[in-house]
Amino acid sequence: MSIMRSTFSILFYIKKSALKSNGKVPIMARITLNGDIVQFSVKCEVDPGEWNSRAQRAIGKSAGAIKLNGFLDNVRAGIINHYREISDKEVTVTAEKVKNAFLGFRTNQLSLLELYDKHIKDIEIKVGKELTRVSYLRYVCVRNRLQLFMRSKYNISDIDLREINYSFIYDFEIYMKSHYNCGHNAVMKLIKHLRTIIIIAKNNGWLHIDPFVNYKFQLEKYDRAFLTQQEIENIMNKTFTIKRLDQVRDVFLFSCFTGLAYIDVFNLRETNIRKSFDGNMWIMGKRSKTNVSFNVPLLDVPKMILDRYKGTLPNGELLPIINNQKMNAYLKEIADMCGIDKILTFHVARHTAFHIAA
Repeated sequence: MSIMRSTFSILFYIKKSALKSNGKVPIMARITLNGDIVQFSVKCEVDPGEWNSRAQRAIGKSAGAIKLNGFLDNVRAGIINHYREISDKEVTVTAEKVKNAFLGFRTNQLSLLELYDKHIKDIEIKVGKELTRVSYLRYVCVRNRLQLFMRSKYNISDIDLREINYSFIYDFEIYMKSHYNCGHNAVMKLIKHLRTIIIIAKNNGWLHIDPFVNYKFQLEKYDRAFLTQQEIENIMNKTFTIKRLDQVRDVFLFSCFTGLAYIDVFNLRETNIRKSFDGNMWIMGKRSKTNVSFNVPLLDVPKMILDRYKGTLPNGELLPIINNQKMNAYLKEIADMCGIDKILTFHVARHTAFHIAA
């Protein structure tokens, strides 16, 4: 699927066998690309005796010759521009495609990134209503990585939707794993965003063959890590001299005892802490990911953590939560300091909560 640009050439010649009654012959253009040849009339004519086959130009400096040669220069430039445009957007370039584009037979087809950008614009207005900002940013992430992938793999900036095939999808999967060190399941989830764009194209009649027809979304099974009671106690009883580790430990433990995901802890405010029908305090709200309501009893440990930071944080925040990437980096430090031989991430807290409840 590589593009060989070095074989591209344009030749002008006269068709002597088509001599007209006025004594002139039509001028033809021949496009050669990777051994593939197409030819067509450029819709102008010349006296055979006034044509230089070697130079591919009209002979002399008469007004007619100058005008004709200028026209041929414009034809050449137009063909080259269409060739470059197709080369920049499509995986395969043929002489036929270039000819059709120059003659105006090429229908304007949506490209992958054009459709992707349109979809991103459409869903941006849903952020905070039907869609979380995290989900929105995943679409943006996949779109940008697709652009980098196409430039790296095929040396193109975009691709016609009709050019996308199984090989393109599989190559993108490998690219994500090798360039971003993404795990298999993470890549599958990101490729599903690309699948959404393809479905939109099919539903609108812009694409008739599904490139995903033979592609299998298979997630690898793995045991979800969780902490034992002893490991939780090790973290609770550890004294940290570094403030950031102390705060990350508190937020992590809060999730261990409530089962709330990172984004839901991040969004917690005073209005989420309410007295329930049983007279006890509960944490109430809706999950950012699914918009499903959650009701969690406020146990002693998470209540103690909330009380520790009450009135000390800006913008009504209840906990000193930082971005997830830094949070996970600090959790690895905490695991080492507490003698925990597990890859500690914030998501482990949520699974730990399920085992505590069990």
